[in-house]
Amino acid sequence: MTQQQLGSFPGGLKLPGHKKRSTQMPIRRMPISKRLILPLQQHIGEAAVPIVEVGEKVLKGQRVARAEGHVSVCLHAPTSGVIRAIADHQVPHPSGLTAPCIMIETDGEDRWIERDPVLDFRSLSSHEIRQRVREAGIVGLGGAGFPSFIKLNPGVRHHVETLLINGAECEPYITCDDMIMRERAAGIIEGIEIMMFALRAKECVIAIEDNKPESISAMRFALTANKALSETTRIVIIPTKYPTGGEKQLIQVVTGKQVPSKGLPIDIGIVCHNPATAYAVGRAIRHGEPLLSRIVTVTGTDVTHAGNFETLFGTPIRELLEFCETKRQPDEPFIMGGPMMGYNLSGDDLPITKTSNCILVGVDDVAIASQPLPCIRCGECAAACPASLLPQQLYWYSRSKEFDKTEEYNLFDCIECGCCDYVCPSKIPLVSYFRFAKTEIMNQERERRKSDIARERHENRLARQERERLEKEERQKQRKAALAASKAAQKKAENTETESTTETAAVKEDN
Repeated sequence: MTQQQLGSFPGGLKLPGHKKRSTQMPIRRMPISKRLILPLQQHIGEAAVPIVEVGEKVLKGQRVARAEGHVSVCLHAPTSGVIRAIADHQVPHPSGLTAPCIMIETDGEDRWIERDPVLDFRSLSSHEIRQRVREAGIVGLGGAGFPSFIKLNPGVRHHVETLLINGAECEPYITCDDMIMRERAAGIIEGIEIMMFALRAKECVIAIEDNKPESISAMRFALTANKALSETTRIVIIPTKYPTGGEKQLIQVVTGKQVPSKGLPIDIGIVCHNPATAYAVGRAIRHGEPLLSRIVTVTGTDVTHAGNFETLFGTPIRELLEFCETKRQPDEPFIMGGPMMGYNLSGDDLPITKTSNCILVGVDDVAIASQPLPCIRCGECAAACPASLLPQQLYWYSRSKEFDKTEEYNLFDCIECGCCDYVCPSKIPLVSYFRFAKTEIMNQERERRKSDIARERHENRLARQERERLEKEERQKQRKAALAASKAAQKKAENTETESTTETAAVKEDN
């Protein structure tokens, strides 16, 4: 099949990959930890709510927390054991704060619950597939952690033309998607088939960067084996450029279309999913397995046995690093995620979560934080920005807290890829300013909504009181009118009776 001409996006960077060290060995399975720490919020949206109690025995795959609200998914026991605590524990987040977690003491038996596989997924409705995906706890495994069932529901106003599988693992060091495409391509194709059915998508495009020949070969072979899917699905090889893995940038490269500012891919008939997410969907529907683990890249100059490891959620990161024989002092910082969009962590007892795609220890080309110099207005940040923004202007307005101005310059179109940070000669942490401005704007909007709700409640209360007052006055009027009518009727009856008595007396006198 001849590949159509590709599009492009502005800016971006050619970065050294540093991917070879972690792709020399097959995916390895991390041993079961004696204790698992499961944060109740491992995804965008509302945290899950515990449905187990301390001391309760649980089996592998058993649901331990239910979804709360619309944007939420369930949480499951990654292995069998006993619930030892439901309490706050430090979680992998830049803030270093704690959050509610379920602690499981594992029993080493790894006993499963009874599973409910669906051999023919076409026997299910789209709604039933989405519900199973939600109950399986599946979120986007590319890093963001958005509940996958929502992206499988385009709604009545949208029609899906293209399901786009994002195999553009463009950030340096990270190779978990590359390895899952190499080793589990058939399972990914299985999940893609289910997602296309749920979305009623007309076609599927699997986009893979040209620096992943093994993945390209494996996915082509697996696609060829599925004759029905191969008629509507194609593999597109794209240039290696950062950040091609961003949804909007990838769409622009593959289709030439642009997602509107503040818009979503579904607005132009496209839905994007990650290869690992597709694999998880296949396991959930075809095999009845909830999402219990993920593949984590562990690499860096201080990691002796770099590679990719299938790791149960809740596994302490310390144990994973020890398993890889990492040269690291206790509480020595490491990076969660990639060098461009990841963040520094230092806790030793932090758990692996659904969004833990990579751990970096000892990365040579990550700039050490230093005192930034004044902006020299060179314009390098604007040239590198893949979203066609003006980072310099956003920086000045964010710094001076002129948040209205930042929104005028499309702050929320920033994907926080770090290209501007990377090229800035003054080493200004631009993305940190943008994140600060976004947070402040969202906080202000939240307070505004609270004020609006409070004002609306107050106005509703006043309106209710006025309505009740008017209704009371009307009832009083009606009672007065009824009383007056009753008195008038009584008086009339008395007059009638008097007249009747008078007439009777007159008749007797006549007689």
